[in-house]
Amino acid sequence: MLAALLPNIWFFAAAAALTYAADWYLHQRGSYLINRLGKVRAGLSIRFLLRQLMLVLLLARMGLAEEPLFYTAVACFLIFYGLQAPQGAVATLIRLRRTMPVVTRNVDLHSVRIPDAPPSALLHRAGEKMLHLDIAAMAGILIAAGTGEDRVGFVGAALTLLLGFVYVVALIPYVRRSRLVPPAATVLKAVDTWLREYQPTVVLYFSGSNESAYQGNMWLDTMARVEGRPLIVMRERNLVPQLAETSVPVLCVPAGTHLMNLDLSTARVCLYPANVGKNIHILRVPTMKHVFIGHGDSDKLASVNPYSKVYDEVWTAGRAGRDRYALADVGVRDEDIVEVGRPQLEPIKSWTGEVGNPIPTVLYAPTWEGWDDNPGNTSLLLAGENIVRRLLAADDPVRIIYKPHPFTGIRSRQAKAVDARIRAMLGKAAAERAAEPRWTAEAGRTAAERSAAQAELVRIEARLAELAVVGRAGGDEAEESRVSLADPAREAEAAQLRAAWNEAYWRSFGWWEHRTVVGAEPKLYDCFNESDAMVSDISSVVSDFIASGKPYAVTDSAALGAEEFKRQNTAVRAAVILSNSAEELDELLAAVADPAADVLAGARRELKSYLLGPDEPTSMEQFNAAVRALAAKAEARNAGVAQRLGDQAIAVPDREAAAGDGVVTGEPEAPAEAGAVADPDAVGPDAVGVLAVAPEAAVEAAAESAVAEGASPR
Repeated sequence: MLAALLPNIWFFAAAAALTYAADWYLHQRGSYLINRLGKVRAGLSIRFLLRQLMLVLLLARMGLAEEPLFYTAVACFLIFYGLQAPQGAVATLIRLRRTMPVVTRNVDLHSVRIPDAPPSALLHRAGEKMLHLDIAAMAGILIAAGTGEDRVGFVGAALTLLLGFVYVVALIPYVRRSRLVPPAATVLKAVDTWLREYQPTVVLYFSGSNESAYQGNMWLDTMARVEGRPLIVMRERNLVPQLAETSVPVLCVPAGTHLMNLDLSTARVCLYPANVGKNIHILRVPTMKHVFIGHGDSDKLASVNPYSKVYDEVWTAGRAGRDRYALADVGVRDEDIVEVGRPQLEPIKSWTGEVGNPIPTVLYAPTWEGWDDNPGNTSLLLAGENIVRRLLAADDPVRIIYKPHPFTGIRSRQAKAVDARIRAMLGKAAAERAAEPRWTAEAGRTAAERSAAQAELVRIEARLAELAVVGRAGGDEAEESRVSLADPAREAEAAQLRAAWNEAYWRSFGWWEHRTVVGAEPKLYDCFNESDAMVSDISSVVSDFIASGKPYAVTDSAALGAEEFKRQNTAVRAAVILSNSAEELDELLAAVADPAADVLAGARRELKSYLLGPDEPTSMEQFNAAVRALAAKAEARNAGVAQRLGDQAIAVPDREAAAGDGVVTGEPEAPAEAGAVADPDAVGPDAVGVLAVAPEAAVEAAAESAVAEGASPR
């Protein structure tokens, strides 16, 4: 605006280019500022319109208000703005009509015709692409105003309008019915048909935020090995792309009404890894038993959430979980707790008692800051930098692997800042170590091996990317639901490649190099296997690490004192307890360096059994036994209800009895067939009649009635 008011055309051109670049950059980053701008009425369309208005102001200030170039600019921008309405409407209509009520993986919906998606170039960020077509007009008009060559401005304006018109026309063919997915009712009917054919018996139900995908992913391998016919039910579309590779059928059902109408009558056990509000949409189903399995075993308060009372059973890893609920006294009965071990821990290797590399590797894996400001939530805020600083300054060199929790910094800016400083510390320390003669010589000796590993990573990642694309590239979620069917050969190759990737990853850099590990790969358990000791906080990470048998330290961030800290937290009873100064780290490093100095080795073995259960039978065997036992209870319950209701007549209103005083005498007429109402019109509010119901229908009717009246499905 300042450039327009001066007026200075070159200043204006530079400022306009800067605003275009800034907008593009912020959108590419997915910056939160974009959302905030929209909230204060400075959204994308408004920003482009303001830029165009300022160009009109520039032309007026340059004395061109009576010239054809001025009228051309005004007319061009008005017509272009008019073209945005049909373009936006058509693009939105296509997206809406190609949005299925479910997103599926490994589910054969052959009975539903799902056409290929429109080219992603047309629909991906369609609004931005349409608005950026004004660049031709902006550039042409600016050049014309600066040089006096009006033809350049006319050509630029014409090009913008032509491109906008072509964009609209290009979208129109994809509005045809043949290019859209069938209505929701048709898709849901096909899903129910598939469910009747597949007959799932065990359901993993998962819902959560963008950052919580790991909570469901940790159970995928277990679900693939569970006895029966497993099914994964999700609720958020945005979590489906974050789901790890699995051969188990997946149904993502965002709408609660659609979920509650799915035919899950064959399912007998439903497993819940998280306590979230949307659990209620399937907890209402009385024909299956509901189990809280959690997403980790720890002494956090979340592990004894009173919400757990709503489930039929709570499955814990070992005796410690049972005792936690008893001590917490939140209403979970002891007879409803089942110890099943932790099947996910099988990839964790047991410690041999020897350091894996010439120098020990210490994993620092702090948990996140939590939803409140409790100082005991995470060691990051008060001790994180001290821990890293003392490890870097240890008398004998160690390598640090830093793996922060995925939620770190989502609530606390201070935690986010500390995390950034720790990453910077490790980056600086790694650079300094690389310049030291000892490590320089080692780097030269292993250069060929590391280079080969890096090349192997590139090859594996390229192949994994190929395997990840099922069908043609650029398909939307509807098309992906159509083509993403289980392929055992592809899954086996992908599993082998991921194992090879993990091995190559650790070989791709020196065993002396500090490392910050973020993202899904390498996994936390891979970091366990690579490390010789760990420093962490009160979280499931500690309980899981105990499966390795390696020394570990836990930070008493709330400064409770070692004895009180151990009394309140089972998992630290075999740990080196760190104060916020982290001065006790020498004890941990001594235990790693010399088995004779490892005075807590015996305590760790005892604690492992208490927290995670016995080694025999295996966790997977215990888990399957628990599934079988609970499924049997569900079957017994359903059979009992059917028996009680099978021959029972359920009273319903009957207009023909209205003439009397509301008392029906004599034997009721039997309907033509079980489950049928002989005269539907006879159901009225002013009289009483009788409806005979088949056992299955009776169970359904009773369940629906209970829910409608607000009763508990249990």
